[in-house]
Amino acid sequence: MSTPTRTRASRKSPAERSAEIADAAREVALEHGLAAVTLRSIAARVGVAPALVAHYQPNMDALVAATFGRVVSDELAEVRDLVDALPTPRERLAALLDTLLDGTRDEVTVIWVESWALGRRNEALAERVRQEMDDWRGFVQGIVEAGVASGEFETDDAASVAWQLLGMIDGLNAHALVRWEDATDRGSRIGHAVEGMLGLPRGALAPARG
Repeated sequence: MSTPTRTRASRKSPAERSAEIADAAREVALEHGLAAVTLRSIAARVGVAPALVAHYQPNMDALVAATFGRVVSDELAEVRDLVDALPTPRERLAALLDTLLDGTRDEVTVIWVESWALGRRNEALAERVRQEMDDWRGFVQGIVEAGVASGEFETDDAASVAWQLLGMIDGLNAHALVRWEDATDRGSRIGHAVEGMLGLPRGALAPARG
């Protein structure tokens, strides 16, 4: 009786194989969530034995942390490019709320939500989550501080405004994953609250529609 044979993986340099594994982990996380990033799932995606993945990534906690960091830092870079192109802090803040709350980034929201839970038992992930949250807060705080400097916003605590704003965004986006309340109304609900926090008139942060 013949014995099935495993197709031999193509020979690649260590750098190529490591990059391939990292790319596969990112794809799995975006499609199925951070908890799905396992030796078996990555091996299946790449088409190699789990042992080969373990050879290049012996610490799965570190791979999960790196995968999380890559996904969310890519999103921050994308949002920066979108927002920084606008001329005023008010327009930048309105665009920030619009893009983060329009429902098109829910696959990244899933990864954030899982990271907070998985990070309880994965210190490498928890450390990366804290780092990425600090980066996001710094970005939002910079927009608020620019608005204060230009006279568009009124607050004496830009850091707290940024912290509260991110908390509201994360909360409503997480609620939307299970379709609690009206998920299509996320932006206006937060927008009105932030307008009050920054001394803006009602509707000042409504997204501009072409």
